[in-house]
Amino acid sequence: MTRLPLHTLETAPEASRPWVQQALNNNGFLPNLIGVLANAPAALETYFTVSGLNARASLSLAEREVVQITAARLHGCEFCVAGHTAVALKKAQLDKATVQQLQLGGSTGNTRLDAVARFTAEVIASRGNVGDGALADFVAAGFEPAQALEVVLGVSLATLCNFANNLGRSPINPELQAFRPRALNA
Repeated sequence: MTRLPLHTLETAPEASRPWVQQALNNNGFLPNLIGVLANAPAALETYFTVSGLNARASLSLAEREVVQITAARLHGCEFCVAGHTAVALKKAQLDKATVQQLQLGGSTGNTRLDAVARFTAEVIASRGNVGDGALADFVAAGFEPAQALEVVLGVSLATLCNFANNLGRSPINPELQAFRPRALNA
């Protein structure tokens, strides 16, 4: 059960309704994250704005999804792990074994993706004050220094979503249940 109202298009504040409609159009259903964020139109608009900026980053979709899954796992947001697992499998075309390892925090065997996951975890653990070695390792894996900031951008997006879901205790939508943590193992 959610602690915050879980809005629909009909119950959302007027200023949130265009964003709620956009989410419905994009997904074919209303993710509960959007229903919670709709309580605060500015938070919902921020989500869409930062999502759009993150989508323009030079990190690949797969790399951006690694950031999102890693952050969601570390922040304890099973809703976001499920949502980003769906994107990673369906849109980024990551294989099931890779995504399972991301959900568990294990090695995927892909040098670039593992570097993104490690760097994301270090950014979160150090609140951005990563050690010289962590940054050097990220760059040595083939990334540009600017992409370290794109990881921070992705973490900022994840933090908004993960914390909003954790605050609201958003249940995982039926459409995302098959992608929740440990469901891929079943």
